[in-house]
Amino acid sequence: MIEEEVDDLDFNTDEEQELYEHFHIIVEKGQELLRIDKYLMTRVKNATRTKLQNAADLGSILVNDKPIKSNYKVKPFDVISIVLPHPPRAIELLPENIPLDIIYEDEAIVLINKPANMVVHPGFGNYSGTLVNALLYHFKNLPDSKTQVGEALEISRPGLVHRLDKHTTGVMVIAKQENAMVKLAKDFFDRRLERKYWALVWGNVEENSGTITGHIGRDLRDRKVFRVFPDGEHGKHAVTHYKVLERLGYVTLVECKLETGRTHQIRVHMKSIGHILFNDLEYGGDRVLKGTTHSKYKQFVENCFKLIPGQALHAKTLGIHHPVSGQFIQFESALPIGFNAILNKWRSYIENREIE
Repeated sequence: MIEEEVDDLDFNTDEEQELYEHFHIIVEKGQELLRIDKYLMTRVKNATRTKLQNAADLGSILVNDKPIKSNYKVKPFDVISIVLPHPPRAIELLPENIPLDIIYEDEAIVLINKPANMVVHPGFGNYSGTLVNALLYHFKNLPDSKTQVGEALEISRPGLVHRLDKHTTGVMVIAKQENAMVKLAKDFFDRRLERKYWALVWGNVEENSGTITGHIGRDLRDRKVFRVFPDGEHGKHAVTHYKVLERLGYVTLVECKLETGRTHQIRVHMKSIGHILFNDLEYGGDRVLKGTTHSKYKQFVENCFKLIPGQALHAKTLGIHHPVSGQFIQFESALPIGFNAILNKWRSYIENREIE
């Protein structure tokens, strides 16, 4: 599954990030010529020569951004990128008494307001404390979707038809019945819904509104993040519409409407036009990217960062066709306290300019 703002039904790449180990190695200055499989055996924990050779055959070992064979001989300053699968591990889903903020509920669906710092479902590295653990405690007999990923066992996702990133907050729909899951899943796949996000981004977004189009895929050098690629070269087609809601000097509050649902779509698309999300840990938004060099200003921004654990991104609105009645219904989620506090701090800063 996909780790993102929302990634509909494409449940593979998120597991890919969790099921695989990623290594980035720069060959030292004095290294003599040596087969890469032998070289990596001494530098990658628990990697056998056979495992490394298989990885090379599959194109999972790159040297200077190009796939190589296992007989390639490394030389000083080569840049090596390697992706190796973790050992398979069964994930046991256990109910946990974690409070849920329920916006709406009936016999077929439940809408919840997801908090920040909550992973949606268990995976490698996150075995408890997830939304799924909470759902299993609060609801019985949820319909299930399963995915076989790589060498791993099947991973269950009871009730889920889409997801939000760990630090992205806001409204999510959960299916309580099998028919509801099937219909909602198809609606997400067909883009027969409406979802809007509020994002605080670095910089003054010049245009009052616009559309960002660009294929999104995993970065070829750092598979933990994503980037925009030229159309058809790599990744999947993605479209984000945005409009400015409020200009706050060195940051801008924007509303983003998703036409597609790709991994990290809003975060990657906004970065591609020069506006990284505020406090985005993976994409460099947790640094002072705009503003003055004054120490008081830097402290002001640092104080804002402390109010939220990650990117300032909130799923504000979700409109769906009810899987039973077919009626179009829309739900909204209030901004989290931390996000709202950041906006108020920037409003005060703009009004007073005392920081500078």
